[in-house]
Amino acid sequence: MKNEIIFNLLKVHQRIENACKASGRNPSDVQLLLATKTVPADRIRIAIEAGETLIGENKMQELRDKNDILSRLPTERHFIGHLQTNKVKDVLKYATCIQSLDRLNLADELHKQLLNQNRKLDVFVQVNTSYEESKFGLEPENVLDFIKIIKSYETLNLKGLMTIGLLDVEKEKMRPSLRLLKTIRDQIYADQIDRITDLKLSMGMSQDLEIAIEEGSNMVRIGTSIFGNRFLGKEIWNENLAE
Repeated sequence: MKNEIIFNLLKVHQRIENACKASGRNPSDVQLLLATKTVPADRIRIAIEAGETLIGENKMQELRDKNDILSRLPTERHFIGHLQTNKVKDVLKYATCIQSLDRLNLADELHKQLLNQNRKLDVFVQVNTSYEESKFGLEPENVLDFIKIIKSYETLNLKGLMTIGLLDVEKEKMRPSLRLLKTIRDQIYADQIDRITDLKLSMGMSQDLEIAIEEGSNMVRIGTSIFGNRFLGKEIWNENLAE
């Protein structure tokens, strides 16, 4: 198990490096975030001990259940799944960043809880760049107005934009939804919203990481290519088939 995970990590890092070179980018500009939904803490530990530091969880329960082991390790734990407002207080016990901020009532609840704790939190705004009803995220045309609002929340450190692009067997069909996220960021810069100049783009998974990097991704969220397909009851979890 250990050798397999380490080998897979090497392959993923090589894919990232190759994609960066092909698009004239510095590999240091792209971070690897481990997408660890359903992955046991002992398997995650192997990757961390191999040098990884970023973890992305989809469920509050998994953040909680893995905390005993992962809290002792040098990691940043991002929450990358859909976040219900009634889970905010619990998620804040474990997460160092929320990548799925996609509506005002969630921003309000985060702000309220963070004020109570006298702390700030890094956030990414999630955008539904593929316009799929099955996916969460702001519609692209609403992002700029949303950012103008949340920039007034002193507890929220806006770090970037996140999307789950269109997933298709024809890879070029994925490109427009990924390119759109960069276009939105460029528009934020052009409009000089609160003098924002450095937003990261979190996009790209096992299936589309090369295209995502070509289109400007600064953080790819990889699970399947590192940990393999995972079992969820009678179903197999594969991030490429998931919302």
